[in-house]
Amino acid sequence: MNRKALSSAIAAALFAGNLLADDGDPNAKDGGTAVITYQNDVATLDPAIGYDWQNWSMIKSLFDSLMDYKPGTTELVKDLASDYSISDDGTVYTFTLRKGVKFQNGRELRASDVKYSLERTINPKTQSPGAGFFSPIVGYDEMTAQKAEHLSGIEVLDDYTVKITLKEASATFLHVMAINFSSVVPKEEVEKWGADFGKHPVGTGAYSLAEWKLGQQIIFKKNPSYFKAGLPHLDSITFEVGQDPMVALLRLQKGEVDIAGDGVPPAKFLEFKNDPKFKSLVVTGDQLQTGYLTLKTTLPPFDNLKVRQAVNMAISKDRIVRIINGRAVPANQPLPPAMPGYDKDYKGYAYDVEAAKKLLADAGFAKGFYTELYVMNTDPQPRIAQAIQQDLAKVGIRVQIKSLAQANVIAAGSSKDQVPMVWSGGMAWIADFPDPSNFYGPILGCGGAIDGGWNWALYCNRMLDALAAKADSMVKPKQQAERTALWKKIFIDVMADAPWVPIFNEQRFTVRSARMGGSGALYVDPVHVPVNYDYIYLK
Repeated sequence: MNRKALSSAIAAALFAGNLLADDGDPNAKDGGTAVITYQNDVATLDPAIGYDWQNWSMIKSLFDSLMDYKPGTTELVKDLASDYSISDDGTVYTFTLRKGVKFQNGRELRASDVKYSLERTINPKTQSPGAGFFSPIVGYDEMTAQKAEHLSGIEVLDDYTVKITLKEASATFLHVMAINFSSVVPKEEVEKWGADFGKHPVGTGAYSLAEWKLGQQIIFKKNPSYFKAGLPHLDSITFEVGQDPMVALLRLQKGEVDIAGDGVPPAKFLEFKNDPKFKSLVVTGDQLQTGYLTLKTTLPPFDNLKVRQAVNMAISKDRIVRIINGRAVPANQPLPPAMPGYDKDYKGYAYDVEAAKKLLADAGFAKGFYTELYVMNTDPQPRIAQAIQQDLAKVGIRVQIKSLAQANVIAAGSSKDQVPMVWSGGMAWIADFPDPSNFYGPILGCGGAIDGGWNWALYCNRMLDALAAKADSMVKPKQQAERTALWKKIFIDVMADAPWVPIFNEQRFTVRSARMGGSGALYVDPVHVPVNYDYIYLK
């Protein structure tokens, strides 16, 4: 996602139980209104369309999917589904729906709504950025080619049972059923509002939309018919948009704001974090995120393994973390520490300037070479690029920085004839769901090494692609330890090829008012990015 603190074993994640109550906080109170600020307005609240960090958790509070995650964790639990079964070959998923769940317009949710919602997301006319997540479903190719109006792989067996058939076994399919793009929507409301459904959303979630003044505020109100007992705690939430982050922070200090959605501005971060009056208001959590430098493996001299290894050894990651005021931890592999498959025993490439020089000399570049580094032009990304430039200069690599708008960097990143290096900061990669496959296919797999793809290194290892496919076919509980071990091997083998320089795993910092309650994990929730609004409350 061009968009986590607690990890769990894949087996637990795939086969966890039910969740219908709150997070167990005995201090949880009901009632009141929270004020949350953001600098930018929200483009849409349509779950088939919205795909940025700001609207992600708003949408999650308006809608539900068949699956979700235990609050503050990456553990999968049943949501709209009361039960499910998986066929022995891992290709057929049968979901039983909860009875009595109502849309916010008062109509009961049925299995036909699930089929309609998934087909709507996949339909090319919807132009959903998440359509590709559903490619394993039988009939996907025909529908995206507009040769069929419905997915043959989704069958409504009765009002409360839906069967989904996949082309092949997929260990990540339950995660896909938990992302926003799988949210269930009522057909009649979508048809009523058409392209404006994103401004008039109707779902089954903990909150419903009460008011939206474009450029000013969005108000959510509590859904009194919500099917999860005791939720939500707040009566309403007011999202104020167009609010400068510095002003929002000052207002939070005065008690006028409860959550500064954009966090603490970099210029105030250390001061705020170290101030005894406000230190307790800062919540820190890990993300399923890795910031990395890509090396175009198809473009000389980066088609030379020793050159790529030298670049890995020439960059001081600790210094870069200091540049961003310690808001991250140094990385040594593609997976972040909170992701299953992360190898805590792997040391990576040590920072060693002399060893880097020797590798360059062995590769025939004793005098170094000239190259270019593309970077997003928003602070602190250019400063990070300058640090990389300075480090590489010490080993003879002379770097020209190309600082461009995000869209221009993304457009150029996958081209075959330019952009030898890209710093991913501000653009990629936060996992769409907590499974290691999401850190491989889009950004390191052969399928992503295309024009318009996110594999900017154009790295393609067919042997590792085959292992990744094998890992994603392991859907049974008894296979999960083997699957995790296989992913661990895949990512360490990637590092042997050195298509990236993993730089850091960014941490997320949220600031809340003293009157806000709820565990810190809810304010830096791994999947309800950035905040799990359903479970927070006023003290």
